[in-house]
Amino acid sequence: MEQTGTRVKGSGFLFSSIDLNHLFTPEDFTEEHVMIKATARQFIEKEVGPYRENIESQDFKRIVSLLKKAGELGLLAHSIPEQYGGLGLDKISKGIVGEMVGPSSGYGVAHSNHTCIATLPITYFGTPEQKKKYLPKMASGELLGAYCLTEPNAGSDALAAQTTAVLNEEGTHYVLNGTKIYITNAVFSDTFIVYAKVDGSKFTAFIVEKDFPGLALGPEENKMGIKGSSTRSVILEDCLVPVENLLGDIGKGHVIALNVLNLGRFNLGSATMGAAKYGYQKAVQFIQERKQFKRRIADFPATKEKISKLAARLYAAESLQYRTASLIEDALHDLDDIADLNTVGKRLSEYSAECAVCKIYGSETLDYVADEALQLHGGAGFIKEYGIEQMYRDSRINRIFEGTNEINRLLIPTHLFRKSLKREIDLHTPIQRAVLSLQKESAQDTSFMADEQHAVETIRSLFLLSAGLVFEVYGEELPHEQEALMALADLAIILYAAESAVFRTLKSVMKKGEEKAALKIGLTHTILEDSLWEAEMLSRKLVHELTDGEKTNQLVMLITQSCNRCHQFGKSVARNRMIAEKQYEANTFIC
Repeated sequence: MEQTGTRVKGSGFLFSSIDLNHLFTPEDFTEEHVMIKATARQFIEKEVGPYRENIESQDFKRIVSLLKKAGELGLLAHSIPEQYGGLGLDKISKGIVGEMVGPSSGYGVAHSNHTCIATLPITYFGTPEQKKKYLPKMASGELLGAYCLTEPNAGSDALAAQTTAVLNEEGTHYVLNGTKIYITNAVFSDTFIVYAKVDGSKFTAFIVEKDFPGLALGPEENKMGIKGSSTRSVILEDCLVPVENLLGDIGKGHVIALNVLNLGRFNLGSATMGAAKYGYQKAVQFIQERKQFKRRIADFPATKEKISKLAARLYAAESLQYRTASLIEDALHDLDDIADLNTVGKRLSEYSAECAVCKIYGSETLDYVADEALQLHGGAGFIKEYGIEQMYRDSRINRIFEGTNEINRLLIPTHLFRKSLKREIDLHTPIQRAVLSLQKESAQDTSFMADEQHAVETIRSLFLLSAGLVFEVYGEELPHEQEALMALADLAIILYAAESAVFRTLKSVMKKGEEKAALKIGLTHTILEDSLWEAEMLSRKLVHELTDGEKTNQLVMLITQSCNRCHQFGKSVARNRMIAEKQYEANTFIC
């Protein structure tokens, strides 16, 4: 498989600019990517769509039959190596399938859960015998999977799990006892990736089959949303698991649990982005049909502003998602040939910060779209037949799935500081350079999109200035200063989204010319304008919190002047009206 770029350090976007030659965008899709996108879209529209009501009514037999059809089409096999019955496709293909199934509610949750966190632990950490036994059947849909990590007293703190595993006297089986809760796909799953503590302390992963003695399921949970997905407790009472079903190494379950979740977060970013596009399309179509005061709702200027801002957000979400897909592919493309589990774990964790951004940005974009789509539908948004109220309910879980957005925010700066302390990266030099950059007048640059690139560098400098201040003030106590860490995370997320959009647009202009990229330029200006205002506010807030007196005044002035030099992207009202009109012409999201 051809690599999509050159390996860059995880979290590298926080301290160095992107290399345009290594940026992957949706415009770079290969024929294979286009084909799998068409296959997945057609499957969702023709096979899943007609049964939306059945799925919402928890017709799990229908979901199972659809999953098996997806297996026949290869839509469950993209991330499984060819030698184990899969297609061995790249992570861009994984992202594409995730995006296409995202709008399908309960079915999409089941599909994504199976192909990601229920299958990948075996794909990356299983023995050859385990892979040979399970993966071909998981690729075809003959076996369906679930992932069992959460417990009544262990959610975000997964290592607080109380489920135990004790080797029997014969040495043939581990005896598992404990309860896992909120388990997706539980009712129809054949395999369960279960985490338990061997001898009460060594956190370890196991492959548990549904027919193993001692495994039982609790009743179906009555949920607010994603009603079409099965969610139950998995109860283990002296459950006998053969020793050959131990996954990975004893005491190393955290390497599997936490690193596979990185891919789960990336996958969730794809799914939520796809669902957000779907909700956006429904809103665009509705407002062009509904009239008030003898005008289409679409024609009101306030509506156009909403539509344009939603489109800009979708553009940024799509840009950062496929940028990350390429990074992950570069890290994981040859893992099938690597047996050392420490190397596997390290590769899976390399882009944990970027995956966290995908999860946060995607889920919050979907919530934003769901909320505004309901608003644009007015009273119709509350009525079941229009489908918006379901999207509104379904969207909310995504900020909790795969680690809450709060936990994921804390991960982003924490990983950066940890790498710096381990001297894996030099953070001191970029911080010094950032401060100097903010102090200098920007040089005159007449090259295309120079102002936009300068704005991205300003946001990066604001992040680094803030990171330096936070570390200087709190030092070793930093892990306990969550307010500061969350603000840094927000700056990082803004930076990654803005940079992804700007350089995607620049790449498009260089290929097709400014005229053909006019819409992309407009979308970029809208997201960048909002990003600058938010970055300025966050960094000023941190400066006020962390400094006093004249130093505060000097830094606030420095931040304000630096941001003022960047606000040069034309009149936003005219631009946003142009963006909205383009969306109306397409009757869907277009860039």
